[in-house]
Amino acid sequence: MSKPISHRKACKACDCHPVGAAGKTCNQTTGQCPCKDGVTGITCNRCAKGYQQSRSPIAPCIKIPVAPPTTTASSTEEPSDCDSYCKASKGKLKINMKKYCKKDYAVQVHVLKVDKAGEWWKFTVNIISVYKQGVNRIRRGDQFLWVRAKDVACKCPKIKPGKKYLLLGHDDDSPDQSGVVADKGSLVIQWRDTWARRLRKFQQREKKGKCKKA
Repeated sequence: MSKPISHRKACKACDCHPVGAAGKTCNQTTGQCPCKDGVTGITCNRCAKGYQQSRSPIAPCIKIPVAPPTTTASSTEEPSDCDSYCKASKGKLKINMKKYCKKDYAVQVHVLKVDKAGEWWKFTVNIISVYKQGVNRIRRGDQFLWVRAKDVACKCPKIKPGKKYLLLGHDDDSPDQSGVVADKGSLVIQWRDTWARRLRKFQQREKKGKCKKA
């Protein structure tokens, strides 16, 4: 005989969200699915208050970004120090073949969150596309982006959670030997969709040995 839907032995699909839920099995009494951090709803289909949607399947909802505090490298640092410190990184808001060739890696990233880690800031980023990579292999997906506290304090590079950037830099060792490193010499520009085609062309030229001539 069929059971009423309220009966504990009655079968009813959980319908847990494939991205927002942490599992497929829901509470047999309430129907509540187990949600990932920052996700809410019976089926885990929406972001909780104070969170916003991201493009990461691992962390589909992230805290609404708050800019990292401006932490100076030392208490004796003069306000004008950042101007001289960042001088070499100014005027780099354009991308061309020469700049592409000079860097070890080129990636499109979506910055998800940021945490302080000693003398470094650790940005959790989703690497959307890889246009160039050096000795350190870079894969798409969630990774760490490391930036020294001094560079963050002086905003060179200037990186904000919730934004997408084109990032070109060098193969430097990160604090925990994972992820990528950016510094005042890196090229960090807010992403524009029109750049994808140009970067693919640079990628093709590099494969043909054009970087050696650039």
